[in-house]
Amino acid sequence: MPIGLLVLFALAVLVFFGLAQRVLDRMRLTDTQAIVIIALMIAGSYINPPLWGDSSVNVGGALVPLGLVVYLLYRAGTARERTSGIVSALVTALAVIIVSSLFAPAPHGGTSMLIDPLWLSGITAGIVGYLSGRSRRSAFVAGVGGLILADVYDLFRSPSPTALGGAGIFDQIVFAGVIAVGLAEIVGEGRERLQGGPELGEERPLALHQDEGTAEETESGQEESGDDGPGSEHQRES
Repeated sequence: MPIGLLVLFALAVLVFFGLAQRVLDRMRLTDTQAIVIIALMIAGSYINPPLWGDSSVNVGGALVPLGLVVYLLYRAGTARERTSGIVSALVTALAVIIVSSLFAPAPHGGTSMLIDPLWLSGITAGIVGYLSGRSRRSAFVAGVGGLILADVYDLFRSPSPTALGGAGIFDQIVFAGVIAVGLAEIVGEGRERLQGGPELGEERPLALHQDEGTAEETESGQEESGDDGPGSEHQRES
């Protein structure tokens, strides 16, 4: 069984037992939505509709992740966050293309590298996706979206038949998403601790339902509660 599928099964277990609630909150996803997406990726990994010639597209490795990327961009809090996610995906795609060209597999399948170039592309997408995206949603959009864009580039450049999102690319996309979001979560959690952020108790605070780059939502929430910011008490008294 491909490693990407094993990772997805592990993620499904974490979601089922409620161990991924914080990350899902940040990404505006419910537990049910996450389980459905994982199930679609697993089932879709065996479906390869034809594109043109002998090329095809893998449903689980390309169409489902792309749909999730579009959904996260749609749910972004601001136009600036959407633009940042798109630009970050382009930057990540460029990084993956460069790394892939520098560390291409040997002609006869052999390699002198300590890590397979396929895994290197997924790791590169995850790290660059986080560095360029930063927030959980933007990091996922950058890592997964950038890897899909790089695969599309290979599709048009390669003279041989290509399965968009298929074969080893499926594993890369899963790893890119996990690494990007994982880094954003670990670093974000560390920042909150260092800055004296709220401790996590049995009940998740409202702040967990917001993310970096959504300050407008916080401001609108203050307006609805009647908090007009500093000086508002003085205005009401006058």
